Amino acid sequence: MSRAGEVCAVLISYHPDEELPARVARVLREAGALVIVDNGSDEAALAMLRELARDPRIALIANGTNLGVAQALNLGIARARAMGYRWVLLLDQDSVLDEGMLAAMIALRAAYPAAERLAVMGAGFRDVNKRTEAEFPCQGERSSRDSSPWEEVESVITSGSLISLATHDAIGPFRTELFIDYVDSEYCFRARSLGYRVIKTRRALMSHAIGAATRHRGIGVHKWTSNHSPDRRYYIARNDTVLLREYSGHRHGLWALKSFGRRLRDCRRVLLYERAKRAKLAAILEGWWHGVRGRLGPRPP
Repeated sequence: MSRAGEVCAVLISYHPDEELPARVARVLREAGALVIVDNGSDEAALAMLRELARDPRIALIANGTNLGVAQALNLGIARARAMGYRWVLLLDQDSVLDEGMLAAMIALRAAYPAAERLAVMGAGFRDVNKRTEAEFPCQGERSSRDSSPWEEVESVITSGSLISLATHDAIGPFRTELFIDYVDSEYCFRARSLGYRVIKTRRALMSHAIGAATRHRGIGVHKWTSNHSPDRRYYIARNDTVLLREYSGHRHGLWALKSFGRRLRDCRRVLLYERAKRAKLAAILEGWWHGVRGRLGPRPP
């Protein structure tokens, strides 16, 4: 890969807002083509997506129902492969790319000393809900103490992930039974267990939102909470528990206890700062229990 035009972007949509066309225009200034995979949006959103797909560089896959993030990613990657692309850039519908994002990532990947063992390069990002470096330092510009333009990490978020399809074939598809949440983490954990590496650019190359985060003042401290819906709380609790069981190395049920401790912290944050407390608390506990039992797939109605 020598230029951004050799990359096909894959964007997952779900009831996108009216600003999506502007974000898509930025994507098309970076990548050679775009595959939009829609997971059951309403007719108004579909009409907007069909209008976008009149551009010959855009392919639209309308699933008609929510198949989950993992299945949507697999479908988009398959379409990119059928279009002749060997590289994909995975995106969420709310991510805003910086000018020259892909060119910067390609240059960094070419300079990486073990590129043949690189599974995923993630883009550093600015969280639009957390405005300053002091509020969210982990995703900001690289520290002056480290001159490397990348850092090796356990996992990166889906959006902004640059993946070679040849390497993707060796790692395998995204796990559809997880449905949403921790789909990206599981992929990275699996890749690392196979001897591949996962890195992230230290410089922010896009803007992105993690949930609908809000900041709350405590005694001498400030706390953030994501304000995820009850369904998202369910999937986060369940899939985090599954990953602890499969990848943490904890035995004799200790992974379940560690997960339960995390869930208690989630419950505390919901009780203190969020709305719909009863539904979210029930979802967290249900998700933890299903994770312990290994019950995967869409959340039971």
